[in-house]
Amino acid sequence: MDHKSPTAIIESAHGEHALPFHDTTDFDNADRGFIAALSPCVIKAADGRVVWDNDSYSFLDGPAPTSVHPSLWRQSTLAAKQGLYEVVPGVYQVRGFDLSNISFIEGDTGIIVIDPLVSTEVAAAALDLYRTHRGGDRPVVAVIYTHSHVDHFGGVLGVTSQADVDDGKVAVLAPEGFTAHAVQENVYAGPAMTRRATYMYGSMLERGPQGQVGCGLGQAASNGEVAIIVPTVDIRETGEKHTIDGVEIEFQMAPGTEAPAEMHFYFPRFRALCMAENATHNLHNLLTLRGALVRDPHAWSGYLTEAIDHFAERADVVFASHHWPTWGQDSIVEFLSLQRDLYAYLHDQTLRLLNQGHTGVEIAETFQMPPALEQVWHTRGYYGSVSHNVKAVYQRYMGWFDGNPGRLWQHPPEALAPRYVDAMGGIDRVVELAKAAFDSGDFRWAATLLDHAIFTDSEHAGARGLYADTLEQLAYGAENATWRNFFLSGATELRDGNFGTAAQTTSPSMLTQLTPDQIFDSLAIAVNGPGSWDLDLAFDFLFEDSGANYRLTLRNGVLVYRERAPDHASANVTVKLASKIRLLQAAFGDSSSPGLELSGDESALRSLLGALDRPDPNFNIVTP
Repeated sequence: MDHKSPTAIIESAHGEHALPFHDTTDFDNADRGFIAALSPCVIKAADGRVVWDNDSYSFLDGPAPTSVHPSLWRQSTLAAKQGLYEVVPGVYQVRGFDLSNISFIEGDTGIIVIDPLVSTEVAAAALDLYRTHRGGDRPVVAVIYTHSHVDHFGGVLGVTSQADVDDGKVAVLAPEGFTAHAVQENVYAGPAMTRRATYMYGSMLERGPQGQVGCGLGQAASNGEVAIIVPTVDIRETGEKHTIDGVEIEFQMAPGTEAPAEMHFYFPRFRALCMAENATHNLHNLLTLRGALVRDPHAWSGYLTEAIDHFAERADVVFASHHWPTWGQDSIVEFLSLQRDLYAYLHDQTLRLLNQGHTGVEIAETFQMPPALEQVWHTRGYYGSVSHNVKAVYQRYMGWFDGNPGRLWQHPPEALAPRYVDAMGGIDRVVELAKAAFDSGDFRWAATLLDHAIFTDSEHAGARGLYADTLEQLAYGAENATWRNFFLSGATELRDGNFGTAAQTTSPSMLTQLTPDQIFDSLAIAVNGPGSWDLDLAFDFLFEDSGANYRLTLRNGVLVYRERAPDHASANVTVKLASKIRLLQAAFGDSSSPGLELSGDESALRSLLGALDRPDPNFNIVTP
């Protein structure tokens, strides 16, 4: 991509930040307990494909360049540190091998693995680094998933196998509801989320001072094999205790926080507290830019208070699934208390202001955090931002509509843009106005104008080039890594064309864990409603492996299912399947291989399958 230099306005703005750069505590903590790095830190799949390259961040050295917000440069420098670290004797982490951390807890004879990263290859490399320098041939005796996001379970096959779990050699522990949430998030809206995640994480951007410098929460996600092993132990209650290989673990449930299924836990033997992803060294997302359900900051802050009350006096260290630990009881209480205050303040003050009649956009524009939170590094908005989190709180309580009737039924962008452009005197005039805004440093207004221009004529060279330049300047000025990545991804696609989606997290392993209900839900989501208005179909789906029968009907463009006894007389077609996997294969058009039998009107099944739309993983974002 043809990068432009930062403007004088951006360079000047970088010098105006009164942040405590003299405080180097985070650098001391990030280096504490260092044992060994992986050199080179380049991890490949069996076919030679590179799935992780931490060495590509070697440019993160020295003072911040003017093309990166100095606070974000600092955070990325910290997050890019990689290697094996001792948290306390018996507790070890490998950091810098993925977006997340993997932790190893030493038991009497083996090791307990916490959060095996995104993919098989990086998890295996992390385990190998641990064993090389610490663990020898200690067997893995358990895996703990802290929560239901893929960067905390996807690499499980790198540390154990389904066979060892089935044989009872390895226990897999997770919070109640883990599997349903893990699968649902990656399947139901998976294609759209993954496309937007490509923007959010800057997956297709070159790495460097004018490109992707990290994600705030970590540097990037690995892109190897993603898998899942279903938990063998569901943790259901706060205070629940389990002993694994001589190590007692006390659990705290924290559902509906950073993930729908999430938990914290404490190791009395090591006086160590794991906070999953609810207390990290940045402000997190209440609504991610890739898309997700809006999270509950009130519950989030409440569980942090509960963690302080239950564990802080007994803990000498707190560690998490991202970033570096915090040591010492006073520091732990301060860290968790400020993290708690961060989410509580966002929640409470947004509610106070919306009850005074302010809209989400208005609140976000003027919202200020308390000075005590502004001046602490671990509350800065590197991953989530105050701006989009305030809007998320508003959305959680009030929805998308701000109450103004003039905004109740606005035109969509492709209809709205030409009207604005025409009212302003044509597209060349809009570009002229945008250039004046750009030159004055009002990049936000320039982007708004050029958005209208591009949605009027996406091939207008002047609009396209200036829009890319504008988004690039917004990126250079952003402290938030995901904002930077979104701006730069938009600029890249304007200059070089649609780069598509980086990777798919919906792996075959994950698909096998779909329940029949979730599979039928996935089919219902894919039904082309207008194209099937005239269809009136009924099916019996009989699964031979479980004996379960489901009645499906497709009427009025709606697919409805329920489990019930078979009634072949009232069904257009009966579909006999060896297993739910065979249903997935049939849904993707494979109706010829063994394991599927049809009786009745076979054309009915073809009509159903013909009514399903395939998602578009490469839809446009910055252009119509």
